[in-house]
Amino acid sequence: MSVPLRSARSLHALRRRSVAALAATSLATPLLLASSTTAGAATDDHRAAQQPAKQPAKQSAKEADKLAKKLVRRTSGRGAMKHLKALSTIADHSDGNRGAGSKGHDRSARYAGALLKAAGYKVSYQKFEFTFRETLAEKLTVLAPDRRDVPLTLMTYTKSTPQGGIEAPVAAVPVDADGSNGCDAGDYAQGTYDGKIALIKRGGCTFAQKQASAADAGAAGAVIYNNEDGALNGTLGSPDAARIPTGGITQADGEALAEQAAKGEVTVNLEVREHQEQRTTDNVIAETRGGNPDNTVMLGAHLDSVPEGPGINDNGSGSAGILETALQLARADHQGKHANKVRFALWSAEELGLLGAEHYVEQLPAAERAKISLYLNFDMIASPNYGMFAYDGDDSDGTGAGPGPEGSATLEKDLADFLTSRGTPTRGTDFTGRSDYGPFIEAGIPAGGTFTGAEEIKTAEEQKLWGGTAGAAYDGCYHQACDTLKNIDARAFDLNVKAIANAVGHYAWDTSGLPRGTDRPARPSGNRLTASAPATGPYKGAYLIR
Repeated sequence: MSVPLRSARSLHALRRRSVAALAATSLATPLLLASSTTAGAATDDHRAAQQPAKQPAKQSAKEADKLAKKLVRRTSGRGAMKHLKALSTIADHSDGNRGAGSKGHDRSARYAGALLKAAGYKVSYQKFEFTFRETLAEKLTVLAPDRRDVPLTLMTYTKSTPQGGIEAPVAAVPVDADGSNGCDAGDYAQGTYDGKIALIKRGGCTFAQKQASAADAGAAGAVIYNNEDGALNGTLGSPDAARIPTGGITQADGEALAEQAAKGEVTVNLEVREHQEQRTTDNVIAETRGGNPDNTVMLGAHLDSVPEGPGINDNGSGSAGILETALQLARADHQGKHANKVRFALWSAEELGLLGAEHYVEQLPAAERAKISLYLNFDMIASPNYGMFAYDGDDSDGTGAGPGPEGSATLEKDLADFLTSRGTPTRGTDFTGRSDYGPFIEAGIPAGGTFTGAEEIKTAEEQKLWGGTAGAAYDGCYHQACDTLKNIDARAFDLNVKAIANAVGHYAWDTSGLPRGTDRPARPSGNRLTASAPATGPYKGAYLIR
């Protein structure tokens, strides 16, 4: 007999009291939701469920359809909006943000964890240490022969210059025919770089490798310029990789500097300074007490915001969708009879480079990784000028990183079919590495999910598909203070929340279209998932790594 989750009546009453308390005065004290969990709310571990008998394939499919329809009917953007309002209230009382390591994130985690525990889930807070970073200065000034400022963005986790910067000549690294500029010692053999600022074109390897090779050649700093239009917003991946102060500039500015340096000495002042300190934060992990643990269905969203704002679309929207679906699963299947274990994750420190998901996958023993049959990720699911994107599991678009692990194509098709059935067609989006699917893909776990767009520009073709404004960003408040409740498109939010519910209902019973996790080659646990060996695209979270 499976252990029941909480009843609908007690769950509804708890959530109503919790949100009301938040909206009033609860945030003046440690999050009162933690004390809203009544004595009888959580189910004791010693009453853990016996596993349900294995169902015939046809019966599993029938039960999957039944649960999915029930969840889609009960789960909505309106219900999830209550959690968005709670997260907004938390940010308002927490210096305007919910960034990893902040009181805003801690309160957000305890809000979600309290509700999940009250619903009967087995909840854990996975604590980990990370390097908090904050930009203090990023400036490049040409001093001679003609003084001018060149817009520059520091590479996160860089070594810092002294206050006021360092003054040195520019030494341009030759551009290789194969595009691997400044990656190896041989690229520096024909020049003198001691005490100079190495000017390196993007391409061929990670930014971490470029600045390390420049440091080995004696450079005092590195400026990396783009190989395509646009600013270069990059990362070195971790503080351990940093060797010398490093920043990024546009292709046009880099080429102009290189051309000028070829004609005579160019002296610059480079100032990049970053505050770094060690902090701790928590992932929130909640799983059903019933279901086959050898066939675990996993869904996640990052709960942290950037320090610049409350992060209501990015990614309160995905977190609220996950949380509301989990609570509705507790109501719809309160006896816990579904065949497969379902695990929900609310990640921390995604905005700093997928650190929470990366830590989770790294720390999970190989045998436990093999039990995860799929991972679905939901990040920014309510952009105000939305597109409706599903991650391109089969690489049918033929761009970027290539297909996901076997089974990813099925996840894409299932999401696309559901959204199309609701009157909204989807388009593919590449596994660029910008969200928490990255560590799962590297571990060989099938991955998918939905996304409604960030700072990229909506095309005229997309405007015809989904409405909105062509020539404008999907989310004009991406990573800004204006990412508030006003930055949510209700229709996109509702569609994606129902897509989450449909996926949970189906996969809780039936994963027959996916390879069993135990059939995948096991990746050894404890291996570092590094920026230098990405399995997805050129990003690590919001930042380019190469």
